[in-house]
Amino acid sequence: MLTGKQKRFLRSKAHHLKPIFQVGKIGVNENMIVQVNEALEKRELIKITILQNCLDDKETVAEELQAGTGAEIVQIIGNNIVLYKESKENKEIVLPSSSD
Repeated sequence: MLTGKQKRFLRSKAHHLKPIFQVGKIGVNENMIVQVNEALEKRELIKITILQNCLDDKETVAEELQAGTGAEIVQIIGNNIVLYKESKENKEIVLPSSSD
């Protein structure tokens, strides 16, 4: 579980990211979860856009992605979801320690 300080740190890093996935009418499916998981392994922090025609609300989409990938929801803002998952192979983001 991320602390408030760690979430703030990740939000500041995610601010400049462009969304690399879009969730549309069909919502979250197995294929998308696999792709999001691969992207998280490469980048650790990603942004996903929810399109207007998506039938699920953004909280549901975020929870489905979190459950499917094991990632942390950093932020849901507007129609964007920011997810973080520590990479096993490509760890680049060093989170501030929770004790600071």
